[in-house]
Amino acid sequence: MKFQIEEVTVYFPYEHIYPEHAPSTPAATPCSRCPRAPAKPRPSSPSSYPTPSTTPPLPPLKLLYCTRTVHEMEKTLSELRLLLPYLPPNRILALGLSSRKNLCVNPLALSAASRDSVDSACRRLTATWVRSATAADPSVPTCSFFESFDRAADAGPDNVLLPPGVYTLQDLRAVGRDAAGAPTSSPPLDPFASVVVYSYQYLLDPKVATIISREMQRECVVVFDEAHNIDNVCIEALSVSVRKQTLDGATRNLSRMAQEIDRLKATDANRLRAEYNRLVDGLAQRGNLPMTDAWFSNPTLPDDILKEAVPGNIRRAEHFLSVLRRLVQYLKGRLETENVETEGPVAFVSSVNSQAGIDQKMLRFCYDRLHSLMLTLEITDTDEFLHIQTVCDFATLVGTYTRGFSIIIEPFDERMPHIPDPVLQLSCHDASLAIKPVFDRFQSVIITSGTLSPIDLYPRLLNFNPVISRSFTMSLTRDCICPMVLTRGSDQLPVSTKFDMRSDPGVVRNYGRLLLEMVAAVPDGIVCFFVSYSYMDGIVNSWNEMGILQDVMQHKLVFIETQDVVETTLALDNYRKACDCGRGAVFFSVARGKVAEGIDFDRHYGRLVIMFGVPFQYTLSRILLARLEYLRETFQIKEGDFLTFDAL
Repeated sequence: MKFQIEEVTVYFPYEHIYPEHAPSTPAATPCSRCPRAPAKPRPSSPSSYPTPSTTPPLPPLKLLYCTRTVHEMEKTLSELRLLLPYLPPNRILALGLSSRKNLCVNPLALSAASRDSVDSACRRLTATWVRSATAADPSVPTCSFFESFDRAADAGPDNVLLPPGVYTLQDLRAVGRDAAGAPTSSPPLDPFASVVVYSYQYLLDPKVATIISREMQRECVVVFDEAHNIDNVCIEALSVSVRKQTLDGATRNLSRMAQEIDRLKATDANRLRAEYNRLVDGLAQRGNLPMTDAWFSNPTLPDDILKEAVPGNIRRAEHFLSVLRRLVQYLKGRLETENVETEGPVAFVSSVNSQAGIDQKMLRFCYDRLHSLMLTLEITDTDEFLHIQTVCDFATLVGTYTRGFSIIIEPFDERMPHIPDPVLQLSCHDASLAIKPVFDRFQSVIITSGTLSPIDLYPRLLNFNPVISRSFTMSLTRDCICPMVLTRGSDQLPVSTKFDMRSDPGVVRNYGRLLLEMVAAVPDGIVCFFVSYSYMDGIVNSWNEMGILQDVMQHKLVFIETQDVVETTLALDNYRKACDCGRGAVFFSVARGKVAEGIDFDRHYGRLVIMFGVPFQYTLSRILLARLEYLRETFQIKEGDFLTFDAL
């Protein structure tokens, strides 16, 4: 569909538009011309956005489109591809960007189980020192795809640039296999693309954004789609949890690094000396590193990174390891408490200084100093060093920020007090910290979702003044939503997911009977959302013991979302297959899980949705209580208002 708004020609990827898109499109189009305009339209259908193509000669518009899941990323690019026949030829280059696990085509790297393992396997094949070693020993394994790409790039940049078009992740993998080039090298293509679709973390998480998005121009229009939980993404980007297993793993990492330092002293002491001299002058800028050598970036925001030389007492590798050992030992001691402890960063840093002899400046340099040392030691299996990376993440953040954070130490989970599980958490309470660089850097930012409610709370949570703020009513082509609220079971006993009632056998049995009655009457697919993973695991086990689950499977197959991405993806694919072939299926999911954040259960995939309870956060959580206190004191947001907003 093609229509005109002022001087802008809009191409819509479908034959008809929703009534609410008519007013929402004029609200969004000024972003391409209005500088510094965080805008907040709220279309009802998050899967269908108009794509403007300006007919007057304006500067080329570049769009950074952020989604929550890979599924939404692929869907966005597929819809954009529908517009290609209506645009001038060679007008647009659009591509998706994701992790190596989703883009790599090398079978050796893809055989790894986790994302971190794939990153490490790629580093073992492409690091500069590994590639240099092949000159002396051709048997050293390297990535043939990356070598072909690098040779083509050396011959000229035009040899590796993609022709105009729309490229999904599957398309990029196909290009990489056919041309023997590496799709994992797509970040250099970002400055040439007119549309880039990627994850929130590539703009909000400093560890990733500094590497991926540093070359994006100020004139880009940034869109955060499905942004109803954007505050949680911002907080998670600056929060760190340290457990006993983390500290035990960090101790092993330090022992391994000490062995590598001793080996290097005996074989190539000049390399350690060169690193020391470089640290005297100041840390090497990460932007100068080859992309194959770059690890995660500094966990702090760009404006908060120290631009000075490393303190003298951590310049030598062995001295730095000694500091980390003292820090790990101190954290182990703090985890041995039997009481819940909460303190601010200033008090915590003072305690570290007095008991471990590590001052604030040394803490702030921990992460960059670790990265420099790992490059000097030429460590490729980075997945084995995630524990010490987490400790240095924690140290750098706690040494940098004095407000908006709390250190909370819990000896056990209050919901399971009989199971010791000590955890030390650096919890960020201020979502505006992570998104502030985005507002400062880009002239136009759009925050949109089908459920931005209440819309006036987002500017307070993210600390910005919207230039445009719009809310639109939802329209439906047919009467297909018939909500029903049940407060009692078939035996008239009350049902609830309140913490003091959710484990009651009568409540569990009534919920099971409700599900059984629904699967016997409703065709095709049924989606069930639970308030948390732990509650879903508990109630499914209870249903299995009561025989309810077996009765359900007489009517439909049952698939369950887990916290493992691969398992959940397979379960979702098989759920769709069962619905497609007419067998019918039930999908157990979590209201705050990945499936709930961006998977469409339309048509026969979602004939019925059952919400087992309202997904309020655990209100006795120490982290939640600390955040509520911070929001009340800093932004004057009431506890009840935030809890209701967060659940809905």
